[in-house]
Amino acid sequence: MSFPFELPILDKVSGPEDLRKLSDADLDQVAKELRNEVIEVVSQTGGHLGSSLGVVELTVALHAIFKTPLDKLIWDVGHQCYPHKIITGRRKRMMGLRQKDGVSGFTKRSESEYDPFGAAHSSTLFQLRWALQWAESLARQSVTA
Repeated sequence: MSFPFELPILDKVSGPEDLRKLSDADLDQVAKELRNEVIEVVSQTGGHLGSSLGVVELTVALHAIFKTPLDKLIWDVGHQCYPHKIITGRRKRMMGLRQKDGVSGFTKRSESEYDPFGAAHSSTLFQLRWALQWAESLARQSVTA
């Protein structure tokens, strides 16, 4: 992808593990660069700009702190996931966002191990979290039984 601006730190991030090595100042810079990239991608492909921009810092912080994909992130609505997709290895494919054979505009299990669910509509977070917790409980029971 070629952009009319520099992304010096984001260019070094190929996955969440790279975020975990950065200083707080660099994480702030990654968020700024990520915001610019989301704006550029959506200006070319269309999509959900506001909801994605609203979670840029949150996305950077969650991936920097938690050990994703082992720790599961569940987005309330799927169209908050554009920054998440960029950070989790789909950056080069983002210009195909919402295009035929391109990256989905929502989280999609078949796209990445970082997407535990296919989420699209609002307020699915609570049901998905409950289902994930229930599945983990069943898995623990089968191990200890």
